[in-house]
Amino acid sequence: MRRADRLFAIVQYLRGRRLTTAAQLARWLEVSERTIYRDVADLAASGVPVDGEAGVGYRIRAGFDLPPLMFTFDEIDALAIGVRFVEAWGGPKLAIGARSALAKIAAALPADKRVALERSPLFAPAFFVDPKPGERLDALRRAILEQRFADLDYTDATERISQRRVRPLGLYFWGDAWTLAAWCELRQDFRNFRLDRIAAVELAAGRFPDEPGKRLEDFLRRMQAD
Repeated sequence: MRRADRLFAIVQYLRGRRLTTAAQLARWLEVSERTIYRDVADLAASGVPVDGEAGVGYRIRAGFDLPPLMFTFDEIDALAIGVRFVEAWGGPKLAIGARSALAKIAAALPADKRVALERSPLFAPAFFVDPKPGERLDALRRAILEQRFADLDYTDATERISQRRVRPLGLYFWGDAWTLAAWCELRQDFRNFRLDRIAAVELAAGRFPDEPGKRLEDFLRRMQAD
């Protein structure tokens, strides 16, 4: 971790806490306590209102706020392309969320960085992207969040059509397609479903129970073992 990032992290840890010891900070940031003592002294010398002392603990006085967000130009490009990617591939609701988040970040940036964000030359064209998988994505995100069964009309790689009731667990993007990781009630096993092969998805009224052996972590262990 760069020292500037560590100093920022220390301020974040001290804000909103009654008292934080150097030992705690050293453990969280994986540095020595001596480094923490030096960093805290430098923060105080730069005007950050740190109260406390070595061996007792530190806190930041109420009312202190950080200056506007500072990003490097590489980080700004990463934010811009990330939002544009989500707008192209992430479905209507995620697209709205991404644009809203970026607007909040832009409002907190200094003028030169805000201009750089608006003029980022990185793009993710969406004119060739089928919008239907994105619509399925929104429904399946809701199913995962609410632990709702989902009924799928699905066409497999051999063009066989089937109806599946699944427990949606996670969504994965592979560069040109999204897949749903799920527990299939028909097969009584984990399955991956391509969103572009789902003709229709309907959320059932019932919620699926949290059962050992049918969770996302179980799916991940299976994939790693395979």
